Amino acid sequence: MLSSTISSLARFNRHSSSHSRFPSSNSISATMASSLLSPSISVQNLAFNSSEPFRSSSCFAGSNHGIRSFGPRNSNKSRVFASVSVGSPALAVDDAFFKDYKPNYAFLFPGQGAQAVGMGQEAQNVPAAATLYKKANEILGFDLLDVCINGPKEKLDSTVLSQPAIYVTSLAAVELLRARDGGQQIIDSVDVTCGLSLGEYTALAFAGAFSFEDGLKLVKLRGEAMQEAADAAKSAMVSVIGLDSDKVQLLCDAANEEVDEADKVQIANFLCTGNYAVSGGVKGVEAVEAKAKSFKARMTVRLAVAGAFHTSFMEPAVSRLEAALAATEIRAPRIPVISNVDAQPHADPDTIKKILARQVTSPVQWETTVKTLLTRGLKKSYELGPGKVIAGIVKRMDKKAEIENIGA
Repeated sequence: MLSSTISSLARFNRHSSSHSRFPSSNSISATMASSLLSPSISVQNLAFNSSEPFRSSSCFAGSNHGIRSFGPRNSNKSRVFASVSVGSPALAVDDAFFKDYKPNYAFLFPGQGAQAVGMGQEAQNVPAAATLYKKANEILGFDLLDVCINGPKEKLDSTVLSQPAIYVTSLAAVELLRARDGGQQIIDSVDVTCGLSLGEYTALAFAGAFSFEDGLKLVKLRGEAMQEAADAAKSAMVSVIGLDSDKVQLLCDAANEEVDEADKVQIANFLCTGNYAVSGGVKGVEAVEAKAKSFKARMTVRLAVAGAFHTSFMEPAVSRLEAALAATEIRAPRIPVISNVDAQPHADPDTIKKILARQVTSPVQWETTVKTLLTRGLKKSYELGPGKVIAGIVKRMDKKAEIENIGA
């Protein structure tokens, strides 16, 4: 996603990070985004009954590494009916199981662009959080913590490094919360989660859909695949500030009239009214910048990202993601995880795999996601990880919304 340039947008309480290529304005409202630490809870560790709720165990299957589950220890909020016996390799789950979810407390995880040199420093004061970085170093083969704390900024901002760095730091923030007075009670109260683009992986990890290790491996590959796709074609992203989505769509239409098919643009990140990211070919993005003022846009900000994320420019990354997801054990989440692709929660593991593969080429539906949470009665949300971009977006959508930042 979004790199250093996006950080500057935080001052305006605006941020963008994902893109998808050329869907029409009536396609699922895109929202941006960029999974939580935990050696996975394998099916073998869980007993299922067709009429009993799905419960997470108190430890991940990899608890011998000292990593604990992020989820509630005794939750009857996260229920996935499955008629399988203990030890079955797969679950038969109704994908629409969470469709009528009623949110009370939500964990929201940031996406690419939230990174900043120095993140992860506070996490070293909490052993469970520090363990995540040590585990990450083993998986990645380099010192991730050193890059997070010391940079250089240009290195941390790269797609390949920023994605795993944000993933690990966001999960470390959960451990910082757990360590404070009342923190475990807050974690236990969470009954819905979601994340901005990359943050969807963090949310899925928190919800027990896959382990910390598997999520990190997926995020690492995702960053590499997206970087390679960006290198294959000249593309870019730009944030358009001060217009509603209909006006931004008209701006894109006008820009597309002046460029070839290969340079066309589209809205890639639907963040909130007044803050949308446009992605596409470099010439198309330049046309958007040139025409923005005539459409009464307040400003445009070119994003320091590798290329047109969340558009068809990322198509080369899909096959690699599909292969990696097919080889990864994904389980039904214990609480709803709202997808960036369609702003809906999914319970079926196979559907989740398909959704994650599509995510890199689909517009991010963050605006619809947050609106739905608020409309359904969300009481309070927590932004866990670096930056305060998500809090800014939520407050722009509802000044009375209660949201707390938990950094690491």
